[in-house]
Amino acid sequence: MSPPRHALVTGAAGGIGLAIAGALARDGLHVVLADRSEAVLEATARLVAEGLRASGHVVDVADETQLLALAAALDADGGCDVLVNNAGVHPKRGGGHYALPDIDTAQWEQVLRVNLTAPFILCRELVPGMQRRGWGRIINIASRAGRTFIAPAGMHYSASKAGLIGLTRQIAGSYAAHGITANCIAPGRIETPLSNQSSPDVIRASVAAIPAQRLGSVDEIAATARFLASDGAGYITGVCVDVNGGAFIG
Repeated sequence: MSPPRHALVTGAAGGIGLAIAGALARDGLHVVLADRSEAVLEATARLVAEGLRASGHVVDVADETQLLALAAALDADGGCDVLVNNAGVHPKRGGGHYALPDIDTAQWEQVLRVNLTAPFILCRELVPGMQRRGWGRIINIASRAGRTFIAPAGMHYSASKAGLIGLTRQIAGSYAAHGITANCIAPGRIETPLSNQSSPDVIRASVAAIPAQRLGSVDEIAATARFLASDGAGYITGVCVDVNGGAFIG
């Protein structure tokens, strides 16, 4: 019997990340959950209590030293077969976004570091191992705000997610011949702690503009990630899967 594949999910203490980690673990993968919050250890313990293979690490993805240590630990323990870059930040003020003149350079750089640079570093460090093994899956969690204009989105957030889509496309084209796929999931309005930072008025207006007339669930994003991580998705690469209830149809 072949050993289980290994997956890394960042931003896995709750919300979309935890839902994806649970789905992959239930498919038999050994899942490494990483998050800057120590709640990731409790989340991991709940998965282990289900009899699933999981381990948790407190990691700040904005810190390159911590990312490099995590990647090295994964390589030493069999490598990473499925990389899910989910960790993200979207600064809010009073339930709304920061206007362009109010975004200082430090905040801009923090958003880009977490949302775009961290995925780049993890891909840079982990893709060579996938290449040696001849199989790999990269799943980057983008956003509808990286696909089209979204009024409530911060400009740094939108820019970072658009950049993540571009990074994914280039990796996909460069490594397809090595059995590695790279795809994005672009969630629309999903009910998560991050999205709930928006004001009730913003959320109501968002739902009214969604053809499905409801918020999405983290389980719907996890189901998409589960498919993209599977052998059956081996001929799908370089795409951005829009999961938004019809709010953006591109």
